[in-house]
Amino acid sequence: MVATERLIGWLEPSLEAGPLNEGLASGLRGLVLDGRLVTGTRLPAERELAAALGLARATVTTAYDRLRGEGFLISRRGAGTTVRLPLRPVARPDEPRPPTGDDVIDLTVAATPAPAVLQDAAGEAAAELPRHLAGAGLHPMGLPELRQAVAERYTARGLPTRSDEILISSGALHAWNLLLRVLARPGAAVVVEQPTYPAVLDAALAHHTTVVPLPVDATGWDLSQLARPARSPVLAHLTLDGQNPTGLWADDPTRRQLLDVLDPRTVVVVDETLVELRYPAAPVTRPAPALARRGTTVVAVGSMSKSFWAGLRLGWIRGPAALVRRLAAARAGQDLASPLLDQLVAVRLLAVADEVLPERRRVYAARRDAMLAALAEHAPTWRAEPPPGGLAVWVDLGETSSTRLAQRAAAHGVRVTPGPRFTVAGTHDHWVRLPFVDDPDRIVEGVRRLTRAAEGAGVNRTPRRRGGPETAWTA
Repeated sequence: MVATERLIGWLEPSLEAGPLNEGLASGLRGLVLDGRLVTGTRLPAERELAAALGLARATVTTAYDRLRGEGFLISRRGAGTTVRLPLRPVARPDEPRPPTGDDVIDLTVAATPAPAVLQDAAGEAAAELPRHLAGAGLHPMGLPELRQAVAERYTARGLPTRSDEILISSGALHAWNLLLRVLARPGAAVVVEQPTYPAVLDAALAHHTTVVPLPVDATGWDLSQLARPARSPVLAHLTLDGQNPTGLWADDPTRRQLLDVLDPRTVVVVDETLVELRYPAAPVTRPAPALARRGTTVVAVGSMSKSFWAGLRLGWIRGPAALVRRLAAARAGQDLASPLLDQLVAVRLLAVADEVLPERRRVYAARRDAMLAALAEHAPTWRAEPPPGGLAVWVDLGETSSTRLAQRAAAHGVRVTPGPRFTVAGTHDHWVRLPFVDDPDRIVEGVRRLTRAAEGAGVNRTPRRRGGPETAWTA
């Protein structure tokens, strides 16, 4: 059940205007649509909530009755009142034809151009390739030199790591899919942040798992609402460094708390794709596996895509050696091994990472500031917490529907991904993720276009189901 004290803090602002029962119903409805009250959350009894809010019980009863009628709540004798989403069909507008042309500003992709050093690294890798041509070129666990290079970077961050604890994957998403393939059977419970990177959800659903949402907002990870499935979750996916899309960074005490509250039988997968992009300096927190209590398995997943270039489809898994071997055996049914030439390139990039990454952090910190300044000037009613790193800001549009905004933005030559794409149940419709990877002038122009498109993009009070036509993919 959601903590009454937390619920009171959320609801009090909604009671300041208009009839109390309408304000309470509106506040609860908004919490459901924003994903802060997840499906299955048990609410306080009417008498308890009325006493906590200082209201008449009849006021709470009227609000609950209204929400039961709308399909947002369900009450059963002995089980109390729990949150759900309306079951009525959801009307979706037709997908707009994607804008094309050089003048289109694409704010759906948080991926950077390659650094200049990549060309030199590719040339050096190509020169070394001949010595590998006599063999098959297949390394299911990864090229030994690259596994050692990744292990050394973990060791330098305070997590002693051997190369047999590293598996090279074809990106972080491939790593997540491998873990689902090996550890999750159909119907198994998997904890996933809400909101989160859409492909993380897509992969969990594609493996026919039961997704258990862990709400995340500007205040952090809301452990009080972690749903309790019939079975212990087999996996939990967490992004503690540059949470996508909120931009949150967890400090060490928060990391320990998250790891401690989860069932020790749950394998915790920590996505470190953005760990090197905290501004202005390198990461100051410890890797999550170093903070885990004895008996808890914490697997770290990393990638070259954000730190260097998304076109270099390489990532890795850092975990117990026995699990790494299982994952390597399982990938035989997928891609056999990652491309050898790409791995040779990655070895050279990691060798110069400490020289290259400070400049990339400086560039994207400046572009983040350009995005925030543009929002403050052109969209002062929108709210965005300045992220301490990463490549995007998570923007609260207020009363504007991001679904409708995405539809209207196409006609203004700008593409955005609406908030519901980042959730399981289609919530967060007044949020939008805005990457700041483009040139500052185009960032500012993109915000200008969005504010023009937002005129008339009103409130959408009906949650959109996943699988809708919002966008084909989001990076």
